[in-house]
Amino acid sequence: MEGLGLSPATIAVGAGRPERIPGAPLNAPITLASALVPGAGSEYGRHGNPAWDAFETVLGELEGGDALAFSSGIAAATAVFDLVPSGAAVVAPRTAYSGTLAQLRERERRGLIELRLVDITDTEAVNRAAADAALVWLESPTNPTLEVADIEAIGRAAGQTGTAVAVDNTFATPLRQRPLQMGADFVVHSASKLLSGHSDVVLGAVVMNSERAHRAIAARRSTMGAIPGALECWLAARGIRTLHVRLDRAEANAAELHRRLSASPAVQYSRYPGFGTVVAFEVVGGADAAQKATEQSQVVVYATSLGGVETTWERRRRHAQEPTTVPEGLIRLSVGLEDVDDLWADIEQALLVSTGISGSRAWPRGR
Repeated sequence: MEGLGLSPATIAVGAGRPERIPGAPLNAPITLASALVPGAGSEYGRHGNPAWDAFETVLGELEGGDALAFSSGIAAATAVFDLVPSGAAVVAPRTAYSGTLAQLRERERRGLIELRLVDITDTEAVNRAAADAALVWLESPTNPTLEVADIEAIGRAAGQTGTAVAVDNTFATPLRQRPLQMGADFVVHSASKLLSGHSDVVLGAVVMNSERAHRAIAARRSTMGAIPGALECWLAARGIRTLHVRLDRAEANAAELHRRLSASPAVQYSRYPGFGTVVAFEVVGGADAAQKATEQSQVVVYATSLGGVETTWERRRRHAQEPTTVPEGLIRLSVGLEDVDDLWADIEQALLVSTGISGSRAWPRGR
């Protein structure tokens, strides 16, 4: 579908489908095979599978590059980190996904990289740190504090120094920002989240617009064995078909919940970057009150992951490896597709009960 000038919504629905010939299926089939007949590309399941193609095609067209699927988001990030020359510097957000930071710190401990942690909202500081670095790793918005980087400005500066830029685009998705068109060299996704959208897949992806980078990342996927499953790619491709409508609804819910949280006496502050489906807020009463709130909900699911059709929340500092820059009482709220008034009634009662603020009411309220 490339070259037709189609909107992202149309690409999400139509890209990566089989050729339209009589008798062909509308959807790409799941190919369960560890070996393929030689002579038409890949002949071994670790190097390629027809079931990967639909997901990689639709994501690549949405991002404006060539996609490669991985077994998980952290496996995709690992492939990018593995390109960094030994001893070179990597610039990364001081507050970011804990799994990513844990891997970068481990690489630093082993002497493989020099890690420079920065405030990614301070573009000048990022560019100074990146001037002689091999890689700038960005999350925008960051997980879980929702800080936003100036990707274009950082990309321009990196282009002048030869520094590679990689952007974790999991929270924004290519429907809200396309980092490759903003100066990035790599885009990484945890496709377990909004792309697949139904909390039933563990999958990752790297997208790039350089043939050389594509070959390098593909080689690492194969040699490290971080390959995706056929079923996971099929489910993720199916999930992308509804990404635009899911994102629109969840964003509307997130914006409204942010507005109500900002006015709640049980909340110290609420942060929402204006796009995406995640709201971060800090609860009056700190860690104990925040933890209690997440365990009080009846509609909102107390769970770690995000980006599904269901609304989930958790206190992020309950995880030992979460960065200490994340406040103890911060709750990450991943907003889904439920009725926003039902969500608010559940959230409000949980917050009021956990903080002991008067005016709490039993859920559900009568209508």
